[in-house]
Amino acid sequence: MDPKISYLIILVLFGMIFSSSCYGQNIYNVLDFGATGNGTNDDSQMDGYVVAPSNISEWEGYERGSWLHFLNVNGLIVTGNGIFDGYGDIWWNIAKHGGGVQAPAGLGFHHCNNLKLNGFASKNSPNKHITIQGCIGVTISNVHILAPKTSPNTDGIMISYSSQLNIHDCFIATGDDFISIKSGSSYINITHIACGPGHGISVGSLGVGTTPSTVEHVHVKNCTFKGTLNGARIKTWNSGVGYARNITFEHITLLNSENPIIIDQDYAYLEEAITLDCAKLGCSGIVMDSVNLISALPGKNVTSFCKNADGRLISTYPNVPCLNKE
Repeated sequence: MDPKISYLIILVLFGMIFSSSCYGQNIYNVLDFGATGNGTNDDSQMDGYVVAPSNISEWEGYERGSWLHFLNVNGLIVTGNGIFDGYGDIWWNIAKHGGGVQAPAGLGFHHCNNLKLNGFASKNSPNKHITIQGCIGVTISNVHILAPKTSPNTDGIMISYSSQLNIHDCFIATGDDFISIKSGSSYINITHIACGPGHGISVGSLGVGTTPSTVEHVHVKNCTFKGTLNGARIKTWNSGVGYARNITFEHITLLNSENPIIIDQDYAYLEEAITLDCAKLGCSGIVMDSVNLISALPGKNVTSFCKNADGRLISTYPNVPCLNKE
């Protein structure tokens, strides 16, 4: 795509949203306000307060996949100190009462290679805050993602069919997964993420239906989880086809997390600090090194659960009986 066209698309999208909340118009010509769209000047700076419609009726007749949707824009940079406010509570209330209404995601980036997101905040998205689909070469840094603990399906960043991602130095507090890594994703580095509340950093779920699901080369390092339902989680369906491999979590700090480490191939809810609940085919090559989990309640011991798993256990508490202790 011609870079001139790319920049113009960015400006027009931002301009329309700003005009809706600030100028009371549906169309805002960004060229009248200093935008050049010349392929050289970076006109995609985001320093304002971008507000979604506050009434569901305003969505009638419009696509509800994403509130702001970027498609096939290579080299896109969205940066600045602005805030995207999705007015999610009007959707969450319906979902909690079984309304069955599709809530839009916040920012959708599909087939946008060499994408950079930096500095802004996403607040109260109706559904997932940021979706990355079919993208190669993505950097997300210094982004704040915020939603209440009770907000349904408000994943921070959802990744699918994408590779070569670097996510670092972000703060994420949501009602669902902080980062959700779906099928077709690979070579993802996640570092220095502060999280909580929410459901952890998750691989999956994988293996729904008969289509193979694959995730590989995911590395999570130097992250903090506080007040979370889960910490490090891999979740698959029992009858699924595919694999999740070469996945590491290291130097992770967990504070008041209900399920710190969980591999769940049966979607069973257990209270153990470490849960390796694998299907008959089994989970192999697991290595737990220098893991120390203690209860937040004085005097209460922590336990583990392990089924159909094998691997190595090094300097880890609690003991995981089906792993070989070294």
